Amino acid sequence: MERRRKTAGHHSESRVKNPATDTQEPTHSKLSNIAELIDFGGITLGHMEPVGCVAITNAEDGCLAMLRRRKNETLSSLLIRLDQAIAKAMNDDIYTDEINPPIK
Repeated sequence: MERRRKTAGHHSESRVKNPATDTQEPTHSKLSNIAELIDFGGITLGHMEPVGCVAITNAEDGCLAMLRRRKNETLSSLLIRLDQAIAKAMNDDIYTDEINPPIK
């Protein structure tokens, strides 16, 4: 039986930036409130009908912030706003809700 020559594996360059090689300051260092929250709470990012893309944080006591992704808003910008909303909730007891209509 004749041996087949092994072909070299196809390697395509990833389009995802490697934070270790990125020259800008990593985004995660700016998100200290999110980093602190995940030790005792949680974050949900995703699509929710009929609202669209949302970012929701919760802690032991309940929901801290519910943000709706704005038109043309980047994920990084949404996470920065989420980090700021967490700070308002933890430091000033101001809870952000962009998803539910205000109660009349």
